[in-house]
Amino acid sequence: MFLCVSLNPAVDKRLRLGRLQVGSVNRAREASPAPGGKAAHVAMVLKTLGADPLWLGFAGGATGKQLVEGLRGLAIRVQEIPTGGSTRTNLEIVADEGGVTEILEPGQHITAEELRRFEETFSILLNEASEQPTVIFSGSLPEGVPPNLYMTLIESAHQFDSRVFVDTSGEPLRLALAGKPEFVKPNRGEAESWSGQAISGPSSAKEILGAMLEAGAGAGAITLGSAGLIWHSATGDTLVANAPVLSARSCVGSGDSTLAGFAFAAQQRLSPGEAVRLAAACGSANCLAPGPGCARAEDIANLKGQIRVENLA
Repeated sequence: MFLCVSLNPAVDKRLRLGRLQVGSVNRAREASPAPGGKAAHVAMVLKTLGADPLWLGFAGGATGKQLVEGLRGLAIRVQEIPTGGSTRTNLEIVADEGGVTEILEPGQHITAEELRRFEETFSILLNEASEQPTVIFSGSLPEGVPPNLYMTLIESAHQFDSRVFVDTSGEPLRLALAGKPEFVKPNRGEAESWSGQAISGPSSAKEILGAMLEAGAGAGAITLGSAGLIWHSATGDTLVANAPVLSARSCVGSGDSTLAGFAFAAQQRLSPGEAVRLAAACGSANCLAPGPGCARAEDIANLKGQIRVENLA
């Protein structure tokens, strides 16, 4: 069972235009809405890999309906928690001349009653699981919920013998580590912000991952964009994967795709090397996809053969 938890979901809208002119009128020639928020992207890639994920999150207003219908249209199971506010919309502006600009709306305010219903539903779903659940928490937290919510939910998930993966940032990340998740996956910026130190290469990334493991995580990886990714475990093993050179228009959602690869690999009990190879291929395939989380199975399979995984001393 894969449970993809989305506390701050969105509808993603990718706009394509010739050139983005700041301070002027811009007319897009194409607008493509799709289910959004990091957890939606994770669920979409898990579905592509052959899993049957369940998406759990807040949804409200017309955009919330659009989000839920979009996920169900992809044959992803959905358990929405209705809200009085409306689900946000995130814009990704892709210009022909190059460059991707993201505009992320703030999340809706979540009431105490809405949060109570979410927590109740979360426990029920885990209690009813017929196999060990893999719970994936990804994304920012909306207004109205405490910053330690991920930590609380991780501890609750462990009561149901769940395997927990986390991808968030800032204070929620710091507090989530105290809940002792099995796996944590920040990107370069999130890892640097958490540690207060810059990543200059694999060795400095390994140091930060080591500190995250000391803070509570069982294992972790940092995605480094075009530099690939680095994985580190509690046994001291460290692996580095390259990123193939691609002609990509946008890599938004690649970190989410990578996380899906790691979660799927854990459920399939793949070796660390094969897990890293699959995760890196998922992230790279996302760069070739028509939208975030839309990595194609054939691209993932082809790119796996191009991924080099090496030990870092």
